[in-house]
Amino acid sequence: VPAPAALPAPTLCCRNNSKSSPLQCILTGRWTNDLGSNMTIGALNEKGEFMGSYHTAVSATTNEIQLSPLQGSQHNTNKKSQPTFGFTVNWTFSDSITVFTGQCFVDEEGKEILKTMWLLRSRVDNLKDDWKATMVGINVFTRLHSKK
Repeated sequence: VPAPAALPAPTLCCRNNSKSSPLQCILTGRWTNDLGSNMTIGALNEKGEFMGSYHTAVSATTNEIQLSPLQGSQHNTNKKSQPTFGFTVNWTFSDSITVFTGQCFVDEEGKEILKTMWLLRSRVDNLKDDWKATMVGINVFTRLHSKK
């Protein structure tokens, strides 16, 4: 997986009054979650599709954790300020794959937050073990800002 290109830090504009439109949450950029995992989401194309990379901080496997590719899409129909999105991470170091779905929010202080829910599917050896092959969870991501 090629390294993602350097991305400019998105900026948010402040509200002038209560009648102004809500702040926009921008998916593109670097994010960290409540477990210490980091991801980078590249620019959206005209269809709302994006690619990126994910470096998890946690794993159930004993294999060495590696940077893994992600690909997904943002719901792009109405250009909403707090869009819904989904992406898939194909783990390069294990026989599993995770799908995330969520929404990009801007809180009262103007901080961008990704609220997500995920399903992780691990390969099992036979049908009898299918019951234990899928895990579900939630993660909250916040924007990673560059150190200056």
